[in-house]
Amino acid sequence: MQYNPVEMIGQSIRSIPDWPKQGITFRDITPVLQNPRTFRMLIDIFVARYMQQQLDLVAGVDARGFIIGSVIAYELNLGFIPIRKKGKLPFETVGEEYHLEYGQASVEIHVDAVKEGQRVLLIDDLIATGGTLLAANRLLNRLGANVVEAASIIDLPDLGGSTLIKETGLPVFSLYSF
Repeated sequence: MQYNPVEMIGQSIRSIPDWPKQGITFRDITPVLQNPRTFRMLIDIFVARYMQQQLDLVAGVDARGFIIGSVIAYELNLGFIPIRKKGKLPFETVGEEYHLEYGQASVEIHVDAVKEGQRVLLIDDLIATGGTLLAANRLLNRLGANVVEAASIIDLPDLGGSTLIKETGLPVFSLYSF
């Protein structure tokens, strides 16, 4: 019997055509999260990748990056930084605008979220045009972080986001490509 965790996770990702608007295929990770086996496999893959990286923090992007990022941080015994949509954090923030596959938005981070030189893993569920992770990386860099890698469950390479991220010098790791 063959056992391939990456394949099992990939088969659990649901594709929803024309959502949130016509022409967009949304890649839904909720079936991965709902199944305890695939959820554990997903987290274990990331933990195994980063357990020897001497990281200080994990930064997760609103909202699905929170789900996996906080669990990975917990498993690695690290702190977690939420990078939120504009207006959602209660303390003093810095923000960054970016373009989405289907619009424009901005993200924010608390001004005291990271200390100069701390090694940070940046994570989200999906890389499309790369705008969200690029904005999050700029925020972390402005605060003095050393972002070690941008990680995601899914990469949509045809949209060019992972290429744009790599062009900044930030390594990218994605578990699955569509």
